[in-house]
Amino acid sequence: MSSIRSSKPSRVAVAAPTAPATNSAVSETRARRSTAAHGPIALLAHQVRFELLASARNPRARFFTFMFPIILLVVFIGVFGHKGHTVINGVSVPLSRFYVGGILAMAIITAAYAGLVMTIVAARESGVFKRRRATPVPLVVMIGGQVIATLVIAELMAAILLIIGRLGYSISMPAAALVAVFLTVAVGTIAFACIGYAVAGMIDSVDVAQPLAQATMLPLYFISGVWIPNTSLSHGLRRVASIFPIEHLAAALHKGTVASSFASAFSGTDLLVLVIWGLAAGVFAASRFSWLPKTATA
Repeated sequence: MSSIRSSKPSRVAVAAPTAPATNSAVSETRARRSTAAHGPIALLAHQVRFELLASARNPRARFFTFMFPIILLVVFIGVFGHKGHTVINGVSVPLSRFYVGGILAMAIITAAYAGLVMTIVAARESGVFKRRRATPVPLVVMIGGQVIATLVIAELMAAILLIIGRLGYSISMPAAALVAVFLTVAVGTIAFACIGYAVAGMIDSVDVAQPLAQATMLPLYFISGVWIPNTSLSHGLRRVASIFPIEHLAAALHKGTVASSFASAFSGTDLLVLVIWGLAAGVFAASRFSWLPKTATA
């Protein structure tokens, strides 16, 4: 009997500490769900903040999204900017002004297309999407957060490049034209984000994501008015470039850099092509999206 009596307190002593741990786990779960309890807007804002912090803390994203376009702008203007002129929308301008629009187009594509392709593929293939499916975050909020964060980054890069052009190379634009340029940046960013999701749905390996993104961009940069003026290209190459959205984004931004009013800076035809590409890519991406890695069987 004494042995039985002595064993009872020991069980209580072992079991007692588990209660606070359970309460702690419950409170932690409630804390995690508190953002979702405030509604979809708060959840979307939380997702946008998460995506912006993730980009800011990623060394590769910081370099290719922020530093690389600035370096190229300085190099291209320093080497070629004062050695000739080109014609944009019937206006003869120095190459330094041409490169502001071209590098801005490249910065948008890097952030909205290349960056998203690598981010999406890495998150899916590493199982991040699979784990996040169990959280209170709906798919539309997750995608919306990524797109809005990418839009914020692209608009920020546009402001930085335009400020560098103004302060470093005296390339100024009227306020009305600037509004059209930032609107073009928004349309181009969303369109290329949709294209990024569509391409990411066809890639099943993180190792393939970056080379494929670069392989689809670099050749078009040369024939789409990003690095080389279209006026120096053959008619055949210009027709090929006109099929793809990069040429239309670059053309719309170039037009904005030489315009004197909102109407003359707004390129409706080019933006319409970008919208069509974005809608088509968005429909395709929706049909191909998967939470699970491509190699998963269940």
